[in-house]
Amino acid sequence: MELLTTNNVWMMICTALVFFMHLGFAFLEIGLTRQKNTLNILFKNIFIITVGLLLYALVGFNLMYPGEFNGFLGFAGFGLDSPLTADGALDLTYNEGYTYWTDFLFQGMFAATAATIVSGAVAERMKIGPFMIFTVIYVGLIYPIAGSWKWGGGFLQTLETPFYDFAGSTLVHSVGGWAAVVAVALLGSRIGKFKDGKPQAIPGHNIPLATAGVIILWLGWFGFNGGSVLSADPALTSLTLVTTCLAAAAGGVVASLVSTLKYKNLDLTMFLNGILGGLVGITAGADQMSPTDAIIIGAVAGVIIVFAVALIDKIKLDDPVGAIAVHLACGIWGTLAVGIFGALASGAQFVSQLIGVASYAGLCIVSSFLIIFILKKVVGIRVSEREELEGLDAHEHGMDAYPDFRLNEH
Repeated sequence: MELLTTNNVWMMICTALVFFMHLGFAFLEIGLTRQKNTLNILFKNIFIITVGLLLYALVGFNLMYPGEFNGFLGFAGFGLDSPLTADGALDLTYNEGYTYWTDFLFQGMFAATAATIVSGAVAERMKIGPFMIFTVIYVGLIYPIAGSWKWGGGFLQTLETPFYDFAGSTLVHSVGGWAAVVAVALLGSRIGKFKDGKPQAIPGHNIPLATAGVIILWLGWFGFNGGSVLSADPALTSLTLVTTCLAAAAGGVVASLVSTLKYKNLDLTMFLNGILGGLVGITAGADQMSPTDAIIIGAVAGVIIVFAVALIDKIKLDDPVGAIAVHLACGIWGTLAVGIFGALASGAQFVSQLIGVASYAGLCIVSSFLIIFILKKVVGIRVSEREELEGLDAHEHGMDAYPDFRLNEH
């Protein structure tokens, strides 16, 4: 019982840290976008975490962990129902690590992250109503079905060499990243982003806030990866936190260096996204890597960030916060890195990682396209030109985030 209590307390602390990440996402998004859309972004972030938790309680948890199922789709019923002992008492020994309730809450915090990734990519020009509908369907149904394929004991877990994703480089980050690509492609770029085919910088209004957001996210990753050990095992949790931090540091430093060499300026936003890229990259195998492996994985993620951002601009996709480069490109890299580095490195493991990446790409591209394309045709997904130019805060919320301090914006 003492061990259960220790493990459970650690898991609850990690749950709180993952919850705190939503503040980090909000700060990062508003910092990298314009003042006139601040309330809109904050509203979306609050909507995602509140509705996401309710949906996960109603259907998501039992879609993701359905028990015995066909490996692709299963459902254990609506709502939460903690296991009981033979005499009808609440079963506190749900497993060796934590209680049923802790399990639900920890996993529920992860569930909302996928839609948060999309929120940043579509910032400043997507109607809030269609975004909310997308969130309900994607968080309520698509994410938990995707999760069941691996974490729920589905077909990716039962491969001869099981697909491995420790804390969600693919199951969380790429699931959001693929949807972000589809949404941005269907939505189009912001007014003024491309001029004569060349990308134009649209500066964020508060880089200090964006910096605070990244530091909060890094702190939250202690819970994101540390909690994914699913116990308070001293050796494994310590190693996981070390590899997580080293990858983040390497990602930031290398992204900054490569960006400086490429663009001849010290770009803080590239530094910040490099840190996030390193964190996303290590997430799939944080418990399997040596410190040296972690630094290499983070460093490669830092390089990927710089060139992925340039590629996204080149193909005329407009991602205001770099969500696609961070969560999709580095999520794919981190997932494949499990087959190259660390305790699981092998040809067979690499093939399984490829199968996993391809499986989630197929599910997420098809499902997000169907949801967003139908919304586009039925209700429209983009605000009017006037609304975009004047700001979503005024038109969709009737309020100003900074009523006593207005900046001149174009």
